[in-house]
Amino acid sequence: TDNGEVLPDSIPSAPGTLPHFIEEPDDAYIIKSNPIALRCKARPAMQIFFKCNGEWVHQNEHISEESLDESSGLKVREVFINVTRQQVEDFHGPEDYWCQCVAWSHLGTSKSRKASVRIAYLRKNFEQDPQGREVPIEGMIVLHCRPPEGVPAAEVEWLKNEEPIDSEQDENIDTRADHNLIIRQARLSDSGNYTCMAANIVAKRRSLSATVVVYVNGGWSSWTEWSACNVRCGRGWQKRSRTCTNPAPLNGGAFCEGMSVQKITCTSLCPVDGSWEVWSEWSVCSPDCEHLRIRECSAPPPNKKPLHEIKPQRWSRRGIENASDIALYSGLGAAVVAVAVLVIGVTLYRRSQSDYGVDVIDSSALTGGFQTFNFKTVRQGNSLLLNSAMQPDLTVSRTYSGPICLQDPLDKELMTESSLFNPLSDIKVKVQSSFMVSLGVSERAEYHGKNHSGTFPHGNNRSFSTMHPRNKTPYIQNLSSLPTRTELRTTGVFGHLGGRLVMPNTGVSLLIPHGAIPEENSWEIYMSINQGEPSLQSDGSEVLLSPEVTCGPPDIIVTTPFALTIPHCADVSSEHWNIHLKKRTQQGKWEEVMSVEDESTSCYCLLDPFACHVLLDSFGTYALTGEPITDCAVKQLKVAVFGCMSCNSLDYNLRVYCVDNTPCAFQEVVSDERHQGGQLLEEPKLLHFKGNTFSLQISVLDIPPFLWRIKPFTACQEVPFSRVWCSNRQPLHCAFSLERYTPTTTQLSCKICIRQLKGHEQILQVQTSILESEGETITFFAQEDSSFPAQTGPKAFKIPYSIRQRICATFDTPNAKGKDWQMLAQKNSINRNLSYFATQSSPSAVILNLWEARHQHDGDLDSLACALEEIGRTHTKLSNITESQLDEADFNYSRQNGL
Repeated sequence: TDNGEVLPDSIPSAPGTLPHFIEEPDDAYIIKSNPIALRCKARPAMQIFFKCNGEWVHQNEHISEESLDESSGLKVREVFINVTRQQVEDFHGPEDYWCQCVAWSHLGTSKSRKASVRIAYLRKNFEQDPQGREVPIEGMIVLHCRPPEGVPAAEVEWLKNEEPIDSEQDENIDTRADHNLIIRQARLSDSGNYTCMAANIVAKRRSLSATVVVYVNGGWSSWTEWSACNVRCGRGWQKRSRTCTNPAPLNGGAFCEGMSVQKITCTSLCPVDGSWEVWSEWSVCSPDCEHLRIRECSAPPPNKKPLHEIKPQRWSRRGIENASDIALYSGLGAAVVAVAVLVIGVTLYRRSQSDYGVDVIDSSALTGGFQTFNFKTVRQGNSLLLNSAMQPDLTVSRTYSGPICLQDPLDKELMTESSLFNPLSDIKVKVQSSFMVSLGVSERAEYHGKNHSGTFPHGNNRSFSTMHPRNKTPYIQNLSSLPTRTELRTTGVFGHLGGRLVMPNTGVSLLIPHGAIPEENSWEIYMSINQGEPSLQSDGSEVLLSPEVTCGPPDIIVTTPFALTIPHCADVSSEHWNIHLKKRTQQGKWEEVMSVEDESTSCYCLLDPFACHVLLDSFGTYALTGEPITDCAVKQLKVAVFGCMSCNSLDYNLRVYCVDNTPCAFQEVVSDERHQGGQLLEEPKLLHFKGNTFSLQISVLDIPPFLWRIKPFTACQEVPFSRVWCSNRQPLHCAFSLERYTPTTTQLSCKICIRQLKGHEQILQVQTSILESEGETITFFAQEDSSFPAQTGPKAFKIPYSIRQRICATFDTPNAKGKDWQMLAQKNSINRNLSYFATQSSPSAVILNLWEARHQHDGDLDSLACALEEIGRTHTKLSNITESQLDEADFNYSRQNGL
């Protein structure tokens, strides 16, 4: 033919019927290297040939069979050809490889449909794996799955705990929407491990398993009835309670918010003695020469007996003599009372001239008859400590003689039941004016008392002072107030037994060793973190690596070094960083205490990957700074993304934060976002930011087309190096505004890329529901330390005091074989600046204090047990410190701290 097609040798041309195809070739897939067969059947057909990709297939490649249709008597011809993988791969055309049948009869030719031939495959990696979820009960669960690319397209099946999910048997589950698994209302039974299975004719693929946890937030039960008043007479309190059991929290659900106990004041009627009315007029004289007058006990009537039981008193002239006796005794009684009042008045006047003001001698001063002076207690930490953000003015003072008033009945109960007012007659109250308490009251209270060791002042901001010289009994030392700037603050009262003060969710803690505070003394110790503008200004290339931490009061002198733990954001390496510990002077200037790598006998720094443990002798304000030695110096940044709806219902805002990797820095971000209604969309990740002067790029990727669009010129933002490197002043964040095309779009999935040019990169995967009712909350802060901000006495330490004494007695003594405190330090990874411990009266005790600070969040005593066991194999004095004793101590510590 003109187009080059090669036709069969003979073409029938006799009249008859056109061929009709009984079977046409079907689309086929080549699996691996196996050829496929295409078949064709037609009647009446004299000849059938295949044409593939426009060219005739050689007749030698055809397999032909001929038969006769008995019903019509026409010839039926069936033809087969094989197509190999090599043929398909060698074809390069605008469409898929195809083949077609051409059949001849006496009348002419007919053509079949085109059948395509493709190579089947299924890639290994899913385009999108399902992600784990934590959802509230009855919330919606959406698990996204995009199967691997394949030919033919893969079919998706979902497994729960390795068992297939049948959506037809459970109306609550839908698996038809774009391979996604949708659970409309989550049930507890829906918790489990979900896997997306993709399969076609070539292979099966499994996605990563996604763990779904359905949690139940706690709910309060109904309040109980109010209890009876706790006093029979006078002012008292009633209480009622409720429990978080309706329902109880389950699978990590939130505990109930609010109080489980409520208290109100109550007043019980006290007994009142009756009093006589005035006498009535005398009656007319009777025949017996008597007349009467009466009076009733109703001014006031007694409240113990009904008035009808109080009979009127009758008095006749014959009773006048008795009345004169009563008058005599009444006069004597009045004289005695007058003398007693005079003596008490003189005594009070003399005491009012003393240095301490007046005596509080009646507990009613704490429960009734209140004046306008009031203050309120801090609910966190120790409920007896006050909080104020104002500096005291000590220029004017006066004696306050009225009773103290508490606005909250709970506060009154705490005041009356605490050991602070036991005994009441020993307490002196001195009030200084020109001071504002946190509630705005212009008075300030200071307490000086002969309290036993363990009691403490109930004041707010106190100046550091001592008792009058004539008072030789143990006393409580007071402390000055903190500056009026933005800060996190916690307080605790510690005695000779020591303890631990923790700032919840910040990584900052303070360990007061046993014996650091003199016996029979109790000190109120405070600790705060500056959250405002840092007062430490960087010089040159120096950067602030930690928060500014203040502990005090600064006037206190301890006999044993205390341990201060400060988090930092440096990727610790002596080759790239020179890290310094600095302290702020009283003039507000910062001076270097020591370099972390230097030898010093004044303090000791132990640098861990995320925190620095410092042994110090004096309180004050401390911070860590770093000077990069090379461009490879790395700051650890925490990157996180928050989202919230904007005032325009179609817009959704994404805010990406890059902050120093310290818990307190991220806590500030979470607090700000909570006030703005923001929601944490993905677990924060760690980004290593190099000091190589290259900037940071933040971009939004993979926004679903036709569902969302990003506002112009905001898809990628760049932050200068200096802004990131010195980001400690304010949290660094970039905002992105997305707009959905229709209000029906409720799901958002995209990626946030945070990368440093010529540095590291992190990807945050965002998959969330923009509806507040369906949004998933990602909890970041663990709460294990927030329940115990201040721990005092033995329960604050992991090593029991008895074992600690034996360890110190063993290692403080020099040993010829070197099995002394230096080996104890070495086995606990304390290998430098050992000269500091040599200057201490008990080096082993200081090493154990450092171990306590370093392992405060560990679950056991394994590291110490291993060190003691290794040394104790040849040390007879350690033979009785057995592993079982340490295990028992470990268990007791966990039980005491609610772990």
